[in-house]
Amino acid sequence: AINFLRFSFYTQNTLCGINVNMRILAIDPGYERLGIAVLDKQKGGKEKYIFSECFKTSKDLPHADRLSALAKEIKIIIEKWQPEILAIEKLFLATNHKTAMMVSEARGTILSTSAEAGLKAYEYSPPQIKLAVCGNGAADKKSIIKMVPLLLPTPRAVKIDDEFDAIAIGLTFFAIEKSR
Repeated sequence: AINFLRFSFYTQNTLCGINVNMRILAIDPGYERLGIAVLDKQKGGKEKYIFSECFKTSKDLPHADRLSALAKEIKIIIEKWQPEILAIEKLFLATNHKTAMMVSEARGTILSTSAEAGLKAYEYSPPQIKLAVCGNGAADKKSIIKMVPLLLPTPRAVKIDDEFDAIAIGLTFFAIEKSR
């Protein structure tokens, strides 16, 4: 179970006169593949990569079970990494309404699970993310994949675009919420 009254060392405040990290959970939402990244930032410092993965659900599972699997994974990530903020991509209106509905339901699951754990959510549109990471709100997927490692080196090779997107969403939070 998630400890709702937990004290996280990772906080935006100064603790005993020492600037401490802010830890965020950044998510590229989906119901089949979920890009997840955990990033830190020292107050007044540079962003730091902590963790990322692409969580996959089985297409053989009923949709409700896939959403349940997403919720369980988010709870595990929150318990393990103790973020205080959720940064998530807003739903982009797609031509495939069935897919858009399923991704919307996944977003709802992620937002609800994160809210239950006490995370404050920040949502960003695809153009906001592209502008923050690439300097161009109309940038393509290849541009994000090229820019992310230049902006935030990772200790391992990130290969799946959903992970790149999650890291980009986290970088967008830090770019837009500079006053934090």
